[in-house]
Amino acid sequence: MSESNTLSLRDEIEAQLRTVFDPEIPVNIFDLGLVYEIKIGDNDNVKITMTLTAPGCPVAGDIVRDVQEKIESLPGVMDCHVQLTFDPPWTKDMMTEEAKLELGFL
Repeated sequence: MSESNTLSLRDEIEAQLRTVFDPEIPVNIFDLGLVYEIKIGDNDNVKITMTLTAPGCPVAGDIVRDVQEKIESLPGVMDCHVQLTFDPPWTKDMMTEEAKLELGFL
């Protein structure tokens, strides 16, 4: 696989992550800063390490399932594993400037 294909797959993954929303916050999980790491391994197996805005998030399972299904729907992706972590804990400082503007934090 050429380097440009790898870069475009990462771009596609990021674009898909921008379509996943925490139902309580009108900003996608990528711009919220909930995605800590994206690893693209052999055979385009993808591992995403992410967190939630709160450890007791009632829709955690839905968000994780949404991420997994959307990434696995990308052409060439064989498998997506989503790992939840709360270390480090999420803070508002992890959001993009656009997310902060949208939520009125700037």
